[in-house]
Amino acid sequence: MNSSTQIDVAVLIGRFQPFHNGHATLLQLALETAEEVVIVLGSSFHARSTKNPFTWQERADMIRATLSQSERDRISFVAVRDYYDDARWARAVRAKVEHLCPYAKRVALIGHFKDASSYYLNRFPQWQLVAAEQLLAIDATIIRKVLFEAEDMRVSLDVITHYLPASIRQYLKAWSILPQYADLVREHAQLQAYQAAWKPAPYPPIFSTVDAVVKAADHVLLVQRGGFPGKGLWAIPGGFLDQNERLFQGAIRELFEETNLAVLSTTLENALQDVKVFDHPGRSLRGRTITHAHFFDLQTDHLPDIRAADDAAQAAWVSIDKITAMEEAFFDDHFHILDQFLMLTADE
Repeated sequence: MNSSTQIDVAVLIGRFQPFHNGHATLLQLALETAEEVVIVLGSSFHARSTKNPFTWQERADMIRATLSQSERDRISFVAVRDYYDDARWARAVRAKVEHLCPYAKRVALIGHFKDASSYYLNRFPQWQLVAAEQLLAIDATIIRKVLFEAEDMRVSLDVITHYLPASIRQYLKAWSILPQYADLVREHAQLQAYQAAWKPAPYPPIFSTVDAVVKAADHVLLVQRGGFPGKGLWAIPGGFLDQNERLFQGAIRELFEETNLAVLSTTLENALQDVKVFDHPGRSLRGRTITHAHFFDLQTDHLPDIRAADDAAQAAWVSIDKITAMEEAFFDDHFHILDQFLMLTADE
């Protein structure tokens, strides 16, 4: 550690999906900068996906496996969700670091300006930026692609051996025999086929979808997805907009097709409270997808009848006070959409 820096805490932020040698270089810089290091695990509390295959606990275990015991003793982890709102996300990161290290007056942010995705480093002007000058060019997307397209895991990991610490290669071998790996392989193949079908288009497509958040008697109406991507995950009723319909009409159509909600269209028209646009470029793995979410509050004391149909495996009224505990079981950014209307994380 370089004591001359007079830094109380060094902070390293990343998704680490998975942790690779580039990350390891940054972590060593953090350990040299301060006696105490806080690692912020981004994109936490997501359902598993081909972009976020590892839980925040698994990523913490990966990182610990690369360190000596004395180094582990100097490191703490905090998990932060994706808010799809840069300012709110930065506030959450600062709050968690300050809660963990209330005594820290001098905080260093460790980072590397790799590409446009590194803009988040400018979100913390209160902290001293310590930037790595050069790093081995490693793309975690390529590592995940190799991981999910492997015919022989041992051979595939040998191909990218120079990208990964030895302990991470062993971790991935063991992880790949767990049940969730096979599901992610199938999802990866489906997404690859989906994206390949659009490659002949003259320009990258932008998809338009509509969603319906329906509240009644302190419950919200959800569907469980019947196919990939996101098979088995919970979602808001919705889907792709048809060519000849308005946004509101599309939201009502998808709602009825997936749930057979036993209310009249005119009832829903009167129950509409708000419409919000969700357009974060990374919100869907299928491609650039912009959705218009419609919030309906039926303001009833009873729950109308429902029956799953179309591509929904199940439709259910779920108590709003149980939604937060289900965060890791939601498709794409649907927990975030519910949060916007129902203020699920407002207390945080």
